[in-house]
Amino acid sequence: MLKSTSTLAILAAASLSLAACGSFNREAGTTIDEGGFGNPTMTNTLISTGELAVAQGLARRFSNEVSPSITFGFNSAVLDENARATLMQQASWIRQFPEVRFRVYGHTDLVGSSSYNKALGLRRANAAVAFLSRQGISRSRLEAVASFGETRPLIATPNRERRNRRTVTEVTGFVKGHPALLDGKYARIIYREHVDSAGRAVFDEVSAGVTN
Repeated sequence: MLKSTSTLAILAAASLSLAACGSFNREAGTTIDEGGFGNPTMTNTLISTGELAVAQGLARRFSNEVSPSITFGFNSAVLDENARATLMQQASWIRQFPEVRFRVYGHTDLVGSSSYNKALGLRRANAAVAFLSRQGISRSRLEAVASFGETRPLIATPNRERRNRRTVTEVTGFVKGHPALLDGKYARIIYREHVDSAGRAVFDEVSAGVTN
């Protein structure tokens, strides 16, 4: 009986360990987040109006068509040249979908205290939001800035890791009462063509400014 109990305890511990590892390496956006579509009231509303599938489809399009993430130097919320170029591409995409809202999530690596990293993640998210707003994106469409601090590393390491020091921009829903939504023809939104050349032109402009 003791041996059987010990075996069950070991199996349970192993299952918990595997589950923890799976969630530990999970990037924002791989699942519906409780801060966005996962909010029960919001989800019920979006399902009833047909908006949920469209929002999820646009979220996939956004992450496929532009890079949703930028990274930062150690203990810094300063946007470097690569980060600014990526945010310019994000802004180009966002401008073409004026009925869509976004959220920027800030992250840190695991060096430093939890409280400090939470504040640092928030500063990074604010830096990205401020840059996007300077490209003509209304702050009302960047509806919220959330910080996961050090709690969702992309790479599981207690050491300095640039890939963990990042922000992730995600689709979170729609602007309430936007004219494009009033007739309920959401398919026109999700299948609307994104002009890739606009993004490339902006990227080339930024690159030229960097080399000059």
